Amino acid sequence: MENVTLKVEGMSCGHCVSTVEKAVNEAGASGKVDLAAGQVAVEFDAEKVSLASIKEAIENTGFDVV
Repeated sequence: MENVTLKVEGMSCGHCVSTVEKAVNEAGASGKVDLAAGQVAVEFDAEKVSLASIKEAIENTGFDVV
């Protein structure tokens, strides 16, 4: 399993947290958002899902991964 912390811009509330975590989960990974830090800690199996697809899933919800 791979562990990566992604900086996500644009999150400001609990709904944002839920949206980002749901996007990460639907991409095939698990994610835990730290709203205060503007980050999401992601755990994923690199043989099953790519980091690029996780980033794309987050960006498709309207947030920017930087």
